[in-house]
Amino acid sequence: MPDKYSQASDERDALVEKLLASPSKKKVVVAGPGTGKTYLFDSLLRKGKKTLTLTFINSLVEDLSLELCGLSEVKTLHSYARSILSKSTGKNIKIHSKLSTIIRDDAKAILDQDVNFDWIFNQRDESNKELLEFYKQRRKYYNYYGFSDIIYTAVLYFEMDEKRIPQYDQVVVDEFQDFNKLEVDLINLLAKRSPILLVGDDDQALYQFKGSSNQFIRDRFNDANKEGYDPFNLPFCARCPKVIVDATNDFIKSAKSNGHLKNRIDKPFKYFDCPSKDKISQFFPLINYKHVFDRQLPWFIELMIAELAKSIKGKFSVLIISPYGKKIIPICNSLKDKGLQNIDYESKENNKIGIIEGFKILLTDKHDNLGWRIVSESMIHPMEFQELLRKNHKDSEKNFEDILPTVLTKNVKQLLSITNYINKKKPVSEESLSILCKALGLNQQELISDHIRCLLDDNKIPTCTPEIRKIPIKGTTIQSAKGLSADIVFITHFDDQYFIQNKDNKTISDQDICNFLVSITRAKQNLFLISTIETRPIFLDWISKDRINFM
Repeated sequence: MPDKYSQASDERDALVEKLLASPSKKKVVVAGPGTGKTYLFDSLLRKGKKTLTLTFINSLVEDLSLELCGLSEVKTLHSYARSILSKSTGKNIKIHSKLSTIIRDDAKAILDQDVNFDWIFNQRDESNKELLEFYKQRRKYYNYYGFSDIIYTAVLYFEMDEKRIPQYDQVVVDEFQDFNKLEVDLINLLAKRSPILLVGDDDQALYQFKGSSNQFIRDRFNDANKEGYDPFNLPFCARCPKVIVDATNDFIKSAKSNGHLKNRIDKPFKYFDCPSKDKISQFFPLINYKHVFDRQLPWFIELMIAELAKSIKGKFSVLIISPYGKKIIPICNSLKDKGLQNIDYESKENNKIGIIEGFKILLTDKHDNLGWRIVSESMIHPMEFQELLRKNHKDSEKNFEDILPTVLTKNVKQLLSITNYINKKKPVSEESLSILCKALGLNQQELISDHIRCLLDDNKIPTCTPEIRKIPIKGTTIQSAKGLSADIVFITHFDDQYFIQNKDNKTISDQDICNFLVSITRAKQNLFLISTIETRPIFLDWISKDRINFM
């Protein structure tokens, strides 16, 4: 009689083999966190010579490209659309990630309308032809595509003549629960000429803000006759210890009993029995919960990492997840100040379109309309700039630099020359540096002071213990945690104020539930839930008390 380990392995292998043996050209797989979808991709893609793997998350593209190296072309949806349009036109298609935001600002000045163009494209709302034409004109003027409109253009290109749709031995689509209508239309077109595998999990939908809906994967899984998809399931989680798998099931059960997840795909989520994971599960039998004041978070995390280092006595990784970027930045900065040296996080709270971004474009093409538009917006009074946009729209035959005041263009060219010298590591005068810093809104004295402090920090004696200084730590938000995992996970600001998005902090949405499920299932060994407000979090009571260590 087989033991539990061989039985679990046989069951998992049988599920994969069943999928591989299916003659259906359309398959949909619901795969929970850590259930081995990459192994499935590898097994399936080995059967074909010309294959394509699509997702919309850049970090997942990087991981999949490495894991599927030599087996498949791996692309984001917008990079795939770019390759299609480049091939069809024979031109180098340029993409700017913030083009839709820029044209949205143009519309405010020119049309006196605030238009969410991404939403129009993503939902394929073609009712207002004038707005679509306005976007098209501005896009052509700047000679760039944005992320949404390049997919939209590729879809229209395929729809005009379906013979244009490439054929593949296999197409794999990852994270399908986060696709919107436009992206689904692209996948439906590809499915007309190639075998297709959709993979996702409706419990891990995070991107409703871009118009995505987990209903697309639900429709294909639950009603195979509607779309012709053969449904499969990967239930065995080999990532998380048993307590987290059990807590996840507790949480889903509680959510359903409270009237949530009504249209959820009913599927099992099982702990995968194996010797190494059993050992971890026995070593970390409970999830940890602790209330810590906001200012004490770095101290507590450092303390727990040090204690874990003593008990684990080996290498481990750490992931710190906070609901917002502005919450994760001070935590990571403080840990860095304590002497932890291997910390990866986004050090800026936002990524606004600024003058330096315009300079980057102009360094490549000094006559680029988009580059001049971005730079001039940072250097002109808002009222004057709006008037320039209106003038530019009426006379779009002229380059943007040609409608600017001569004094401004001369100033920009001077700044661009200084920037180019710095970029090429050539010496520049103190006066030139001062001029550039002023234009960029930088305080030169503060920059020098910061640099000196960094030099002094190199010789500063760390306050943290030596054994934890090199431990890899990554700080991230919930949305950016998708595709990540670590041995130890700290979820900070685990409070209704942050984890329940409605203003009353009581009306729970399915999105709130998905956010929490994604967060807790990043942990491969141990999990810490840390609240900063004394009020007990609602979600804490959705997990059995027997699974929690109340610290």
